[in-house]
Amino acid sequence: MTETLVQGVIDALSGSFGKEAIVFIISMIPILELRGALLVAGPILGVPVAKAIPLCVIGNIIPVPFILLLITPIFKWLKGTKTFKPMVTKLENKAMSKSDQIEKYEFWGLVLFVGIPLPGTGAWTGSLIAALLGIKFKKAFPAVVIGICMATIIMWFISYVLLGGVQVLG
Repeated sequence: MTETLVQGVIDALSGSFGKEAIVFIISMIPILELRGALLVAGPILGVPVAKAIPLCVIGNIIPVPFILLLITPIFKWLKGTKTFKPMVTKLENKAMSKSDQIEKYEFWGLVLFVGIPLPGTGAWTGSLIAALLGIKFKKAFPAVVIGICMATIIMWFISYVLLGGVQVLG
């Protein structure tokens, strides 16, 4: 599914956007985020690591404050509608099913949840869980950013060293 989504995004944006813009946009998309963007940047698009990393980090950070600050009131409003209530409830339940370590360890749990690139983790889901748990912005935002940096190091190694040959500085 993720490969199809990545290819669909690349196909949709190619011709209209350059490789760097595609990497930046992918890093902002839920599910794909920085992890998918770095995999696309290195082995697929050949974007040098020195360009790819800042694009991916900034792109992945951009949605975080909006999720942390606005998702709870938006979900509350959507749950007041007949049409969107089932979808929002399903999203909340899915996110909260992964919330144990964040709830228990808060800051460091959120760092690890965002930073270890496993399916269903990342900045979007981590920010959603933090918002639903009521973790304050001043605690949640730095934790998510540290997690994004941690994921960057892991995904750089996977994308540029293991899959793309050793490329340390682009």
